[in-house]
Amino acid sequence: MVKGSGERVRLYVRGTILGYKRSKSNQYPSTSLIQVEGVNTKEEVSWYAGKRMAYIYKANVKKNGSHYRCIWGKVTRPHGNSGVVRAKFKSNLPPKSMGDRVRVFMYPSTI
Repeated sequence: MVKGSGERVRLYVRGTILGYKRSKSNQYPSTSLIQVEGVNTKEEVSWYAGKRMAYIYKANVKKNGSHYRCIWGKVTRPHGNSGVVRAKFKSNLPPKSMGDRVRVFMYPSTI
C-alpha cells in the first residue's frame, strides 16, 4: 500500500450470488452458491474456505442512521469444479439477491 498515491485499496474480492444449492426438484435456501471473481478451479477455492463474506443491500427505512444493511456469511466448501463456492449466511439470502454482488473478505487468514 503506497501512501499519498490517492489509489483506493480494496480489502475484499467481489463475488456474484448465483442462487441456492439445489437438486432437480428441491432447493435448499440455507446454502447459497457464490462465484468468486478470479477463481476458476476447485483448488483455488481452498484458500477461500472459512473466509467471511457480506451481502450489503439498501433498504427504504433508516435504521441506526443508515439505509444500508448487511447479512454476514462464511464460505463453507467448493461446489463443483469451476470455482463456485457454497456459503452459509446468518439469515438466508432473499431471492431478490440473486445476481447481486457480495464482498468476500480476506479474513480470517490462515497465513
